[in-house]
Amino acid sequence: MTSSSQQESSNSNPFRWHYNELDNSNFQIKGQTLFFLIIVCSITFFLVLLFLYARWICRYRQTGGSISSPPSLHRQHQQGLDSSIIDSLPMIILHKTTSFKDECCICLGLFEDGDKIKVLPRCQHSFHSECVDTWLRTRSSCPLCRASLLRVTNV
Repeated sequence: MTSSSQQESSNSNPFRWHYNELDNSNFQIKGQTLFFLIIVCSITFFLVLLFLYARWICRYRQTGGSISSPPSLHRQHQQGLDSSIIDSLPMIILHKTTSFKDECCICLGLFEDGDKIKVLPRCQHSFHSECVDTWLRTRSSCPLCRASLLRVTNV
């Protein structure tokens, strides 16, 4: 009867904690577990080094082989358009009868009556004349879709 009473008491409290089971003072890593941890750490370290080396090689190739110059200078090497090409782009003076409900994505201002608007020939995007002129002096692409304007103007 004592064994049945012990069984009932253990069944009544199934989540009984024994603190001596949670004691980790005798915790040891031995044999295969230690070997496995060393292998996993080594593989992780090797993969990180391989990734960093691959990034370095990609940057080295983008700069044309020169380590001394920053890669952003070569990557960002874009020239603007000539002033005569910028002036030759079609310009529209917005009137109340024109149904333009867009905004200039450079300055984020709405097009209003009397604004001078330039329309880029390749993509048909429109911008304030002053905004797009400033942009095209330093870059040769559309500010919105990045379509190159060099192909259109050189033909």
